[in-house]
Amino acid sequence: MSGLVAVTGATGRIGRRVVRHLAEAGAPVRALGRDQEKLAALPEKLAALPAEDTRTASYEDAEAMRAALDGADTLFLVSAHEGPGRVRTHATAVDAAVAAGVRRIVYLSYLNAAPHATFTYARDHWHTEQHIRSTGVAFTFLRDSTYQADLAAMTSPEGVLRGPAGDGRVAAVAHDDIADAATAVLLAAGHEHDSATYDMTGPEALSFVEIAAALSRASGRTVSYVLETRDEAYASRAVYDAPDWEVEGWITSYEAVAVGEMDDVSDDVRTLTGHPPQSFEAFLAAHPRSYRHLLPPD
Repeated sequence: MSGLVAVTGATGRIGRRVVRHLAEAGAPVRALGRDQEKLAALPEKLAALPAEDTRTASYEDAEAMRAALDGADTLFLVSAHEGPGRVRTHATAVDAAVAAGVRRIVYLSYLNAAPHATFTYARDHWHTEQHIRSTGVAFTFLRDSTYQADLAAMTSPEGVLRGPAGDGRVAAVAHDDIADAATAVLLAAGHEHDSATYDMTGPEALSFVEIAAALSRASGRTVSYVLETRDEAYASRAVYDAPDWEVEGWITSYEAVAVGEMDDVSDDVRTLTGHPPQSFEAFLAAHPRSYRHLLPPD
C-alpha cells in the first residue's frame, strides 16, 4: 500500500475497526464521518490516530466529500444507510472521490449483489458497483453476508425470530472479520486486489431453526423461529409504521435466504486475513451484549 487511505463511516461498526487497524499498523489514514461530535471523539478512543486526520462530510455533499478526500490515494467506502436514493448518494460520493484524485476504491458491498436480486438492498449495491467500474479507477469489492450481530438483533425480546426464510440457510459473518479483511486489502502492496470481488461469509450456512437454537444455548432461554408467509411478514411489521421501501427490504432479506441467495460459504476471509472466519456460536460466546435483550433483567 502507498498513500493516504480515507475511511468513511469511521464511527460505525466496520469503519471504526478499520481505522483502528490501519492506525495501529502505522498506515496514513483519514477518518471520515457525518457526526462531528462522534468523529471528534475518535482520536481519543484510538490513540494511534492524530486528531487532524478526521474530516466531517456526508455522501450527499459532493463539495464536502471532495474536500475531505483531497490528497487521499485510496477510499474505503462503507455503504450508506438504506434509502430510496442510496444509489444516487453512493454515486455522488464516488464522483467526488474521483474528482479529488482518489486512485482506488474499496467498496463494502453485499453478497450476490445483482440487478434482480431478491433482497432489494442488494440491487443498490450492484448498481453502485457498476458506477464504480464506470469511473475507471482501480477497485475491490467486499461482498458481505448478513452480519451475525444482526441475527441476534432480529430476535424479539420474547425470544421469537420470525420471517419468510423458509428452510433456507445463511452464512452470516462477524464485523471483526470484515474489518480484518478490509484492512488486509487496504494494506496490500501493489495491485494484487485490483478488480477483485471477495465474498465475506462465516464458516457455515445455518438455517433459522439452527440460528434460534444457537441463541437458545447462548441465552439460556428458548428462542424459536416462526415461519411466516409474505402477507404475514408484512402484517407483523406493520406496528413499526416504517416506510414501504424499508419494510420491503426487511422482508426480502428473509426471502433471499428462502430462495438460496444467502447460503454461499466462502473461504475469502481466511484467504485475505490468514485466519478462519468466526462461527456464529463463537460470536455469541464473545459478544453476550448482542443478545442482552433476551436475558432476564438484573
